[in-house]
Amino acid sequence: MAFNVDLYKNFKVEEKYKIFLEELENYLSKEKDSLANLANSSAFIYAFFENINWSGFYLLKENELVLGPFCGMPATTRIKIGEGVCGYTAEKREVVVVDNVCEFPGHIACDVRSKSEIVLPIIQNDILYGVLDIDSGVVARFTSLEKETLEAALKIMLKYIDFKELI
Repeated sequence: MAFNVDLYKNFKVEEKYKIFLEELENYLSKEKDSLANLANSSAFIYAFFENINWSGFYLLKENELVLGPFCGMPATTRIKIGEGVCGYTAEKREVVVVDNVCEFPGHIACDVRSKSEIVLPIIQNDILYGVLDIDSGVVARFTSLEKETLEAALKIMLKYIDFKELI
C-alpha cells in the first residue's frame, strides 16, 4: 500500500488528525504482525504530526524500557523505570507532557534538537507494556489536541497489536 501524507498538508490540524486516526486503523486492521504494525504506527505519527523530530516505542522488558520501532535519530536503547520522561511515565502510568525538556530533572537527551516531549504509557488489562514517545524541536509543541489524538491512536494500536508477543 502506497501512502502519500502530502495529500493532507493543507488541511486544518483537526481534520488532519481525524484522517490520521482513520488511516492508522485502516493500515493496522489489514496486518496481523504486531511488529509490522508497531513500526507503521511510529511512521504514521512521524508523517502526520508536524514539528516532531522523533516518534517511537520503548517496550518493557525485564523491568527496563528497551528501544522498539521508531522514526528519527538513533536513540538511547535502554531506560530504567523512573529515569527520564519515558521512565517517569512508565513509573506513574499516566501521560506526561513536558513543554521544555531542559527543565525536566533527569531528562535523557536522545536528540539534541528536542525541546518538548509527550510520552504515553502503553497499558492493557492493567499491564504496562511500554511507552509511546514523541519529541519536538519546538518548546511547548504538544497541546491537549495532540494528547487526545495520541490517546485515541493508542487505543487503535491496542486493538491490532499484541504487545505480549513483543516483550
